[in-house]
Amino acid sequence: MRKIKVLVVEDSYMFRGVLVNGLNSDPGIEVVATANDPYEARDMIIKHNPDVMTLDVEMPKMDGIEFLRKLIPQHPMPVVMVSSLNSKVFDALKAGAVDFVNKPSGLTKEQLGDFIKNELVTKIKIASTVKISNLKKTKFDDNKYGQQEVGSIYNKKVIAIGASTGGTEAIYSVLMGLNSDVPGIVITQHMPPGFTKMFADRLNNQTKLHVKEAVTGDFIKPGHVLIAPGDKQMKVVKIGDMYKVECFNGPKVSGHCPSVDVLFESVAQACKDDAMGVILTGMGADGAKGLLKMKQAGAYTIGQDESSCIVYGMPKVAMELGAVGCQVSLDKIPEKIYTLLTRKQ
Repeated sequence: MRKIKVLVVEDSYMFRGVLVNGLNSDPGIEVVATANDPYEARDMIIKHNPDVMTLDVEMPKMDGIEFLRKLIPQHPMPVVMVSSLNSKVFDALKAGAVDFVNKPSGLTKEQLGDFIKNELVTKIKIASTVKISNLKKTKFDDNKYGQQEVGSIYNKKVIAIGASTGGTEAIYSVLMGLNSDVPGIVITQHMPPGFTKMFADRLNNQTKLHVKEAVTGDFIKPGHVLIAPGDKQMKVVKIGDMYKVECFNGPKVSGHCPSVDVLFESVAQACKDDAMGVILTGMGADGAKGLLKMKQAGAYTIGQDESSCIVYGMPKVAMELGAVGCQVSLDKIPEKIYTLLTRKQ
């Protein structure tokens, strides 16, 4: 089996060595080169033509984000960011990075080994499957759909969205195509704790919607978006004729915490046909079974199509299960949401 060729770009000599040793211990990966800064990285890319690059956000001479903006148009390749708790990681994802891991600190040698084995290796292997042609920007038409009178026309009260690899930009694209009149939205995006609040704050500042990291007791209201915390499961419960969320500590489900399946299954149980489900780009099967339960309960369901997915995993499994009512490209999802919301029952 051909090994995945990896270029490690990291300015810390010690951490760079740890990454190289850890990655090379996996039989499916070979670190073909390392670089201390983006200028060295550029030379190593030309010389070794790696399959995947790991890149630190904070770099000498040129930061990782500026490097990405210059690199991707000239040498398109999957990039996994290695970032401390910093909102700049979302700028990196917007600039073309596929995914990121939270750069560890204060860990023992054994814990660092587990981090590389369980997180970074997995992200690199997923990144290696990405179709380079899908690393493109999605265009949307701002204010395309106008403003409806809240509650007077829409036939659903809750929109549930799930995503993983490539999901931050996909979610951004969908929300940018929606106006503040839409039903309340709940989102599970696979992401480490701390980053989910930064992601929510970023979306709150950039879209017309009120976006926040969810806490137990938050009600789902029109024009508001609740994002599952990175270290908790989130479910929807019904209170009278309204809905709210509960966030709780729990084991991984479908390999994840938060899990899309946990969210979708709770929506199916609590909201039945009062909801809509959307499954976006991501590796694996999380969300597929939950989306099927939503569809069986009477919810409308949408899946992102292969041509616009960074990783066509979760939507593919959902499609094969029969959970997807309609499959459309990312840039058409907001329009499809409005079409279904105004469909006569």
